[in-house]
Amino acid sequence: MTGYFITLEGIDGSGKTTHLGFLKEMLSSIGFRVVLTREPGGTALGEKIREILLDPSTRGMDPMTEVLLYNAARSQLVKEVIQPALQRGLVVLSERFADSTIAYQGYGLGLPVDIVRSVNGVACNGVYPDLTLLFDLDVEIARARILKKVPDRVECRDVDYYRRVREGYLTIAGEETHRVKIIDASQAIEEVRRRATQAVLDFVRVHSPSRSKERDDSPSS
Repeated sequence: MTGYFITLEGIDGSGKTTHLGFLKEMLSSIGFRVVLTREPGGTALGEKIREILLDPSTRGMDPMTEVLLYNAARSQLVKEVIQPALQRGLVVLSERFADSTIAYQGYGLGLPVDIVRSVNGVACNGVYPDLTLLFDLDVEIARARILKKVPDRVECRDVDYYRRVREGYLTIAGEETHRVKIIDASQAIEEVRRRATQAVLDFVRVHSPSRSKERDDSPSS
């Protein structure tokens, strides 16, 4: 039995983390076993790479070095966590995956997107999301959220950078409408949650109709 791989994407401050746990609870309630993970990170090695990538004191990193470090963490995550979970029939919910590298280092930093995709491909080892929720939000609103805390190395980048990243995400969504579902993250949190839940349930109804019926029949649904 093969599981499902669902990713949450979007610029920093768009609300991905907020909805990750809720989606896990919802899927668990209708009979799925769910693994949560994140990028960069998700493994002991990946978390060490995450520290390097996001540490504000890390200076002078070349854009291609970023791509290689993100993909080093990704390769470990795929081999250690994602592939084994999918082979066991679990649902993997990940905050970020390869789309982030295309948007942030490709469109954001100006690296050739085809080269970024090629490097991603090696690290992904044939594993790609079945469904991606893109939490889309105006850059200025997202930046205001970020600046309420101490920003990491990437979050310190300027508004123009994040505009390019957002446009990159929207380009990906336009190219892969069958996989990427845009969630308007400017709405109230309850509405964003409803739309995210609906997108996942729509996917489940197609691929696991018996399990989705459990939620439809539930008094709390």
